[in-house]
Amino acid sequence: MNNVITINIAGAAGQGMQTIGFLLSKIFIRSGLHVFAVQDNESRIRGGHNFISLRVSQKPVMAVTKSFDLLVALNQNAFNAHQNRLSDTTVVIFDTAMVPSGPFRGCLCDVPMQQIALESGGDEIYSNAVALGAIVAIVRGSRDVMEATLNDYFSQKEKVAAANCSAARAGHDHVLKIHSNFSLPLSPSSSDKTRKMFISGHEAIALGALAAGCQFYAAYPMSPATSILSYLAGKADDFSLVVEQPEDEIAAINMAIGASCVGLRSMTATSGGGFSLMVETLGLSGIAEIPLVLVESQRPGPATGLATRTEQADLRFVMHAAQGEFPRVVLAPGTAREAFYLTIKAFQIADEYQMPVIILTDQYLADSCFTEERFTFDHMMNKRFFSEALLPESTEAFLRYRFTDTGISPRYPITGDHKEMMYDSHEHTESGHITEDAGIRTGMVKKRFKKMEGVFSKIASPMVEGAQEASLLLVGWGSTYGVLHEITAALNSEGIPVRLMHIQELWPFPVKSAIAELSQAKKWVVVENNYTSQLSGLIREKTCLQPSGTILKYDGRPFYFDELRDEVMKEVER
Repeated sequence: MNNVITINIAGAAGQGMQTIGFLLSKIFIRSGLHVFAVQDNESRIRGGHNFISLRVSQKPVMAVTKSFDLLVALNQNAFNAHQNRLSDTTVVIFDTAMVPSGPFRGCLCDVPMQQIALESGGDEIYSNAVALGAIVAIVRGSRDVMEATLNDYFSQKEKVAAANCSAARAGHDHVLKIHSNFSLPLSPSSSDKTRKMFISGHEAIALGALAAGCQFYAAYPMSPATSILSYLAGKADDFSLVVEQPEDEIAAINMAIGASCVGLRSMTATSGGGFSLMVETLGLSGIAEIPLVLVESQRPGPATGLATRTEQADLRFVMHAAQGEFPRVVLAPGTAREAFYLTIKAFQIADEYQMPVIILTDQYLADSCFTEERFTFDHMMNKRFFSEALLPESTEAFLRYRFTDTGISPRYPITGDHKEMMYDSHEHTESGHITEDAGIRTGMVKKRFKKMEGVFSKIASPMVEGAQEASLLLVGWGSTYGVLHEITAALNSEGIPVRLMHIQELWPFPVKSAIAELSQAKKWVVVENNYTSQLSGLIREKTCLQPSGTILKYDGRPFYFDELRDEVMKEVER
């Protein structure tokens, strides 16, 4: 029995690879296994070369490998793109009608998918169901679980469900009959049968927003942030949520701020290019002290860059975007679970301290799917931080920007029954009227930054794990956590002491806890997906500490477990 395998399903956009990968993952999870899935897509609607990789194990997994144990090639290009990654033991499922020129190595498992789909399902469109059945047969999975999963997925389309089940059964039986010598049996965990979620990073952010009581969401579609818009639009009616797709990103952030002004919890999301357009209005959120949660989902730039790829190159950008100085918070989740809880935290901080909070993700986290235990709500506190409003008959002036010891000024929701609140992009007096008075300007800047003292108390220390006495400390942020976690665990199990520091709450930077960990390290190396090692520069700026080295990748692809392990071992041996 295998403890862990990697499955790669490759073809052209429109061939249903994501559907195969999603259904296959559901089958594995229902069988007591853990799955981590990552998508690799070209920026086109149909055609090109795309693939989805699944890593399946008895234990939790959060990374994929560059090598794989099973390849499903749905067209010739899939072979051409991946043949150099095939080993002699890689099982390759393909259809000679779709792939006339087969691979030069691997265990070749020819399955006439189009013919079987036509005979069993009545249409060649069910070829991907045949492929699904073939994969389940190779890993010796349960046919009953496979059929139950298909019936659930197509529960609203009885005839489609029946055709898919028939095609999947035929593919499964064909492999067991003709290719029974090809086998990658997976052993399900006998101890863990609890129901689990299979959820992407951006789905987790959307759920976190709903859990936090988000009432208004505005966004213009821009990959990879669009998945949040799609998910929330589908849930809007069930959660009394207004979801709006305006004409551009500038309108989106202005609408979100407008909703926040009247007291609604609001959010927007975009990628780096869209965030560039939002920058001036981000400054409005800062100077007018309007709560705002903004998701910036990174992709390689500049300009359009690589629209469907991943990178971590916007850290410095979001920390300093907009002219002038004003407080903000930057959070960077590394898993779906962190994405859920940090989104809730983002709304709490934005609401309490009346400032923008940016959740920094990337394409890798956005589109990767994790096997997760159900999220809990035990420790959630969706408290609103409104002041007691003045009564209509009161003659007391309402000072929206009153100077206070904490820097937090009075704020209440606008319902029509209360006195007006002034919001303006200019510098202003305590009442909100425009001013150029030097003393008031100085006081207002200090007041806004006074709030950061309270924010600091909410920022969590970096997550630290691994050997206490380690020869090497790996330092990462955001989406690199999964692969660094697995490498740290693997090397320690082999007797190579390694430690990991994962920073998920980046700004304001947790200086004291970072210094405490870094100053004890014999050697520390920063791992991130950008060219200039932006985290290294931030650490150096805030702690005066210099890393021993960096491991950087900026080709638009995430770190794979096996390739990053090799790089880490080089650092261990140096």
